[in-house]
Amino acid sequence: MSSAEIPGERPGRIEAVEVHHPWRWVAVAVIAVLVLMLAHLLVTNSNFNWPFTLEAMNQSIVIRGFLIGTLVSTVVAMVIGVLGGVLLAVLRLSDNPVLRGVSWVFTWFFRAVPRYVLLTFIGGLGALFATGFSIGFPFDFLLTQWFGTPELRLLTIDQKTLYGLLGGLVGGIVGLGVSEAAYMAEIARAGLLSVDRGQHEAAEALGMSKGLAMRRVVLPQAMRVIVPPTGNEVIAMLKDTSLLVAIPVSTELFFRLGQIKNQTYEVVATNMAAILYYLIATSILMVGQYFLEKRFGRGFGTQAAARPTAAGVSLGAGGAK
Repeated sequence: MSSAEIPGERPGRIEAVEVHHPWRWVAVAVIAVLVLMLAHLLVTNSNFNWPFTLEAMNQSIVIRGFLIGTLVSTVVAMVIGVLGGVLLAVLRLSDNPVLRGVSWVFTWFFRAVPRYVLLTFIGGLGALFATGFSIGFPFDFLLTQWFGTPELRLLTIDQKTLYGLLGGLVGGIVGLGVSEAAYMAEIARAGLLSVDRGQHEAAEALGMSKGLAMRRVVLPQAMRVIVPPTGNEVIAMLKDTSLLVAIPVSTELFFRLGQIKNQTYEVVATNMAAILYYLIATSILMVGQYFLEKRFGRGFGTQAAARPTAAGVSLGAGGAK
């Protein structure tokens, strides 16, 4: 019997050999060279023209385009998208086959059409309704011809007003919003399905209606799954506001910088101005997303220290207070 096998004796000293990773240093060296090359390009290449980039960023029309065409459009479009997406997700999970079908068709259509194509189509809708747009009873002209009844119109928008709405900022926000609703519907549906069915049953056992159980029990738990991809969608929406040039929307950041570029022929400098604006805005949104994920992820994926109770039962983070 060896000394290592004798009961009560400590095993011999383990001769540990450090594992070397030479390729890590090679990768670090390659990355360092690439970073230095990029820095050299940014500093020495006169085509960047950093003074002109800063001057373009400080133009009042550019700042206004960033505030209205980028930030305001992002916020309003995401509000439309989130509310519409939650509604579509609830309809998709409904027991009513008609509501499920409507939700599926809406999601299918707006996920299939590219946003640039959708915005281009919305910008030209004024030509589709040459005599204006009316909301009322369909085929009411037949009733007028047959029975002499007046036209049943609840709301009528003339062609000029319609073109002004759909061909401007409002049309762009609506287009981005309904497109986003189709994507948010799938995100919200995944979040709702992540909540155990027993939560629904427990809420209903306490006397809650389905709507109250959805608002007070299911949605708060689903937010843990919904928030991370929603943060990505907000960042993507902020960048997609540059697609408003398809309508076109003149009060938009990239449109304004494009005007400066066409007048001065400073292509690289004006494009860098747009890149810097988007980098700053998305970086702030990423920080906000981090704290939101931390807020809604509390109590999940962590093991809190157990504490004894009067009954002798250990309670963790999810225990009673």
